[in-house]
Amino acid sequence: MIVWLNGTHGAGKTTTSALVQQLIPDSRVFDAEKVGETLMDIKPGLPSTNNFQHWPPWRPLVVETARRVLDFTGGTLVMPMTVLVEPYWREISAGLAEHAIEVRHFVLHADQVTLRRRIEGDSVMGPSSFRLEYLEPYAEAARTWLHDEAEVIDTTHLTPEQAALRIAESVTKG
Repeated sequence: MIVWLNGTHGAGKTTTSALVQQLIPDSRVFDAEKVGETLMDIKPGLPSTNNFQHWPPWRPLVVETARRVLDFTGGTLVMPMTVLVEPYWREISAGLAEHAIEVRHFVLHADQVTLRRRIEGDSVMGPSSFRLEYLEPYAEAARTWLHDEAEVIDTTHLTPEQAALRIAESVTKG
């Protein structure tokens, strides 16, 4: 099984994924961003883009990597990864379904004011214009398709521990 934690930057995916992993037996965190980083390391570089998800190899490589890890380890992968482009989500979820991998899709949501405050006040990564640029695309995806495709966990007034507990309870209850 895959527990996919979606949502925009600042929603708490990375922090929450580590906590979810502690609550779900036999689980591991797999950050699909590392697949993108591998593609970014290719020299000479791939065609220029502002987001590695736009590179066609990224999506099937995420599917194949997750499949291979699950074949090797079994259990559950907790995957914190923002995917806001609907055709990309469809490609990934269809690829996982082809391998009979169950996906529990969660969106960590917070209102725009809270997200902006979190991003601007991030003491680990620092303020990030890159992260702020995704607030409106996230809002658009949430309005048009994303919230219909997932279980939405509103983190506006939740601690990461509370969000992780809600996700783990949802997953273990079936």
